[in-house]
Amino acid sequence: MTEPMRPRTGTTGARVPLPPDQAVARSRRVGWIWFAGAITVLAGLFNVVEGVVALFDRDYYVIGPSGLLVFSLAGWGWLHLILGILVVLTGIALFTGAQWARVVTVALAGFNALAQLAFLSAYPFWGVIVIALDVLVIWAVIVHGDESTYEIW
Repeated sequence: MTEPMRPRTGTTGARVPLPPDQAVARSRRVGWIWFAGAITVLAGLFNVVEGVVALFDRDYYVIGPSGLLVFSLAGWGWLHLILGILVVLTGIALFTGAQWARVVTVALAGFNALAQLAFLSAYPFWGVIVIALDVLVIWAVIVHGDESTYEIW
């Protein structure tokens, strides 16, 4: 069996095993990054579905008399579709443990939550679910993101 490893500060770059209690704790924190990646992909797929429905089934969303904020339904459809594709790709990249993937995931999840907030008048229940998932992803990546550097794969 292999043991979890951490980098040694020497010049060889060899890795030494972690003590069992630290290995278990670190493994649990890395699990949060895997969770964040999976939820990010899921939230991105929700956005893709939301965008496709807005583009092709205009009667699905019920828009109140005040209308939608900023864009038309087609504009929100394209925004959700493009944002969803970017979020899915970033969620997949999060599994690699790359620093840029963590930064982009937090930025896109924040932007996605704001977009869902602005789209709440068209589909409130779905928007609240996606906002909650985005907040959970942001928390997992910010709190546990640095733990994944050496142990994702």
